Amino acid sequence: MIRNVLGSVVALAGAASAVLSPFRDWYGGRVGHDYRVRDLFEGITPVESGVLVSILLPFLAAALLVVLGVVLRSRLVVALAGLVVLGFTILWMVRQGQAAGSLVVGGDGAGLQVGVANALAGGVLMLIGALLMSGRRSRRERRAVREREPVEPFAVPTADQVDTWPPTQEPGMSVQTSPWPEPEVDPYTGPDPRDPRTRSYPQAAPHPEDDPRDPVHPPHRPPPPPHRPPPPPQG
Repeated sequence: MIRNVLGSVVALAGAASAVLSPFRDWYGGRVGHDYRVRDLFEGITPVESGVLVSILLPFLAAALLVVLGVVLRSRLVVALAGLVVLGFTILWMVRQGQAAGSLVVGGDGAGLQVGVANALAGGVLMLIGALLMSGRRSRRERRAVREREPVEPFAVPTADQVDTWPPTQEPGMSVQTSPWPEPEVDPYTGPDPRDPRTRSYPQAAPHPEDDPRDPVHPPHRPPPPPHRPPPPPQG
């Protein structure tokens, strides 16, 4: 992510430098947009060019490629834009050298000037930005990343399957459901006096109703059976 951001910033800076270069002096006090695109293939002429048919046109196309490459995170598209800028700049240098007999770098405005440097720097920055970008992951790399990610061993059950955990559906208490309430276990009333191992343990309270250990559900003895009067004698 950081590499993509850094590479995108460098590539966009290069695109801006390339687009601004035709508006600066290139050679002998002549600005870059005075050179026609056809002059790069047919030879440099003193005829002035319109802005939209000048050397600015391929530089604008390269800037659009940089923007597209940044959006798509494509290193190839950004590198292609840098090659376009460098290619047209070098081609212009070849044609200008043929027209002038030689190329010179002079500080008095008689040779190569700052516009050419801006164009070359813009193309180089685009290539550096393409190298810095990590690009988009291929389908194979994304699949490998997903395979390395930890997978939850068991999926969380849905609301209507709360008693089916774990999802192996093995027989057990978790899958045995009943519409009736579960029976309550009798509370503990103390050790068994008949067991010699626990005979010496403290016994339960004499009155289970007064047992403080379970004030909510104290143990109760079952009620005696109802008394039925004897049937009248038959006679």
